[in-house]
Amino acid sequence: MPTLSQLARKKRKKKIKKTRSTALRRLFNAKNQVYKNIPSSQKRGVVTLVKTMTPKKPNSALRKVARVKLSNKMEVTAYIQGIGHALSEHGIVLVRGGRVKDLPGVKYHIVRGKFDLAGVEGRKKSRSKYGTKRGGGSAPRVAQGTPAPEASPTPAETA
Repeated sequence: MPTLSQLARKKRKKKIKKTRSTALRRLFNAKNQVYKNIPSSQKRGVVTLVKTMTPKKPNSALRKVARVKLSNKMEVTAYIQGIGHALSEHGIVLVRGGRVKDLPGVKYHIVRGKFDLAGVEGRKKSRSKYGTKRGGGSAPRVAQGTPAPEASPTPAETA
């Protein structure tokens, strides 16, 4: 712990927070053929390969991933979440950050329900994560156990 005189001589340094999703930091200006370091939360890309990967040691499954060439000319491996997809080569997708813990080298997710990747069919819970619209009929649902409100007679009808 520094003393007050030490702090007076040299102030505390701010810790620089590093980002893991480095591909989302770069922007490519096609007109001037120049790269700039401008961060973005999502980037558009074209799928070059769709494949499955097996996770690290304690887990066992076939995880679906895609190689995506982003609009800034960088190529990344992105995870396709949810059950089932119809994504193929040359499909346009939106990529966001977020690593997959049990897949080494996968630091990005593909956003479901945007561009060529459709949302998960028949999903009822956590729909916004999986790009699924609200299912069921268009009429509003009435809570179970409560009767529908009945029309009460107006004073003119009773007289």
